[in-house]
Amino acid sequence: MQTVDVVVIGAGPAGSIASAILKRRGWNVLVVEAQHFPRFVIGESLLTHCLDFVAEAGMLEAVESAGFRYKNGAAFIRGDEYGAIDFGEQFTKGRASTFQVQRATFDQVLANDAQRQGVQIQFGVRVVGFESAGESVTLRLQDESKIESEIRTKFVLDGSGFGRVLPKLLDLETPSNFPARAAVFSHVLDDKAQDAFDRNKIQVVVHPKNKDVWFWVIPFSGQRCSIGCVAAREFFADYPIEPIARLKQLVSEEPFMARIFGNATWDTPVRTLEGYAANVKTMTGPGFALLGNAAEFLDPVFSSGVTIAMRSASTAAGVLDRQLRGELVDWKRDFEQPLRKGVDVFRHYVTAWYDGRFQEIMFSKNHSPKVRAMISSVLAGYAWDESNPFVSEAGRRLDVVAQLCRQDYVAAT
Repeated sequence: MQTVDVVVIGAGPAGSIASAILKRRGWNVLVVEAQHFPRFVIGESLLTHCLDFVAEAGMLEAVESAGFRYKNGAAFIRGDEYGAIDFGEQFTKGRASTFQVQRATFDQVLANDAQRQGVQIQFGVRVVGFESAGESVTLRLQDESKIESEIRTKFVLDGSGFGRVLPKLLDLETPSNFPARAAVFSHVLDDKAQDAFDRNKIQVVVHPKNKDVWFWVIPFSGQRCSIGCVAAREFFADYPIEPIARLKQLVSEEPFMARIFGNATWDTPVRTLEGYAANVKTMTGPGFALLGNAAEFLDPVFSSGVTIAMRSASTAAGVLDRQLRGELVDWKRDFEQPLRKGVDVFRHYVTAWYDGRFQEIMFSKNHSPKVRAMISSVLAGYAWDESNPFVSEAGRRLDVVAQLCRQDYVAAT
């Protein structure tokens, strides 16, 4: 039976980052990935905090040289209203820009660089069994020919994303408290000039009749874009069942989307994702920890998924390194609790988006540059900076500012 120090499930951003950090600290790491790369996946608009972990894993040069689209912020559109966040104007001392990436390429870049650093990755291999005993874990693996094998390790990090391998094997899944929403999305080629809109920002566009329905536009290099629409499941009942017809009709209903993509080339299959919000009973247990979406996924509106995945990978790698060196660690205290603090901040912002408070703030012209800088830091991914009042008191601060913006609007009318 093969023995390694650490097994990481999944070669996506969480798995590649965690494995590279651990390898750089001297540990023998094996990554098992059920799919083959490159493969299509969404989560394409990176926050600036992501690059801090890419740098920690020694992968920044590879990412910067891959030709991804530069990103400096986020734009919000509601009819003729417009609001923007610039990552260069932040409360937190952090990076001012990041990238918008086609994940098939981005994930391949990360996995390739992890391998360059000495990480072993086995593609087309699934984890089908987990048994923890004392200070070791035995995993049962299955390849694409259904041939099974076993591997023994000191610890397992699950970065399997929506595959949620260990939550399913260990009965850890629990319902999310977010409403069930769905997304329909694709990649298209638009026929507009480069300056038809700000291609250095993700565009978040509110549906003209439903404030809790929204579109994303994520520009890539050239004139390719990821576009999608997010809504409650029942909203889509009045639209065609066929995904491409559904998304085209939705695009036609919103003026900005219709202007940019009315004559787009639809050359990629339109996909759907339903009921993606997820949670677990615990993020840690004997011999394992859950990273990123394998533990919890909130919503795509603020592009927080990859940031949370990478933050969890970095935090878990640090705690595990200490444990493997003989230190006594407390995974709840050292990993889960601090990670959940930032996740809960993003939760406040997602909730405020759907109940309208964040939209009132973003489309207001009257709040101070300091407030915008604090919010900008959160949307750049720095949701763990508790010196920022819009992190440490996220719910209360959003309430207060939204109320002030509402009063200003009433006074102005």
